[in-house]
Amino acid sequence: MAALGWLTPRRRSATARSVLAGEASAEAARKSSQEAQEAQQVADQEPEFPVIGDDKAAAFFDLDNTVMQGAAIFHFGRGLYKRKFFETRDLARFAWQQAWFRLAGVEDPEHMQDVRDSALSIVKGHRVAELETIGEEIYDEYMADRMWPGTRALAQAHLDAGQKVWLVTAAPVEIAQVIARRLGLTGALGTVAESVDGIYTGKLVGEPLHGPAKAEAVRALAAAEGLDLSRCAAYSDSHNDIPMLSLVGHPYAINPDSKLRKHAREKDWRLRDYRTGRKAAKVGIPAAAGVGAVAGGTAAAIALSRRRR
Repeated sequence: MAALGWLTPRRRSATARSVLAGEASAEAARKSSQEAQEAQQVADQEPEFPVIGDDKAAAFFDLDNTVMQGAAIFHFGRGLYKRKFFETRDLARFAWQQAWFRLAGVEDPEHMQDVRDSALSIVKGHRVAELETIGEEIYDEYMADRMWPGTRALAQAHLDAGQKVWLVTAAPVEIAQVIARRLGLTGALGTVAESVDGIYTGKLVGEPLHGPAKAEAVRALAAAEGLDLSRCAAYSDSHNDIPMLSLVGHPYAINPDSKLRKHAREKDWRLRDYRTGRKAAKVGIPAAAGVGAVAGGTAAAIALSRRRR
């Protein structure tokens, strides 16, 4: 039997360090269990949201980087470039204007007007129906697989509760409506380009639906639909949409930029971040860092188009 002694566990006296380790582990386990119970109690106490059958409530979702990865207008531009709506030099000029805006970090009125004029000149003279048809094609080509599943689930929860869900975006209303329709949402609020007899004039009706204009659009739609904004929800990634988020009783910061993240924490708004790894780590990088992304995206669009010729 002595030969089998190695099978028998040896009794060792506990050292002070091993006792400390054991007590610390037990305390951590106890604390973790207690925190889990408290979190569950808080969750149980929170009212159900969205509230099923509340016809005075609706949800308003920003589009770019909230519902969809990237900017809708950029993907739309890629599709128009592929269809020879404009030349390479026009694409490069438009991309540089966007890069300048990101670098400066301010909305200079004259520069923003130049950017808008460049974009509107692309569609001037084309029929609205033509752009709507092309929008459907571009959605399938560049946008369909770029939707955030987490945000789509949030939108679906409102729909399942019997509530209306609207996109609210600075993107052209035609492309916004295509995206809303394809996602099964109620509709979309977007920037309206002027048209006469179904043909774009190259001008806007008012201003782009951006910043405070979004809040005004939501306010107007809520009044027309008989909604109670204190029971509504809004979702966005950008601090530019703080006016819209501040209108509703249930604001959410989705994939927030650094300014919105800070504001949301100060106001105790709910946050959701569906980015992972490298993308999530970019939160808080200065706007100037966007220059490389714009330039790279422009080069990619040009290269992609040439490769397909």
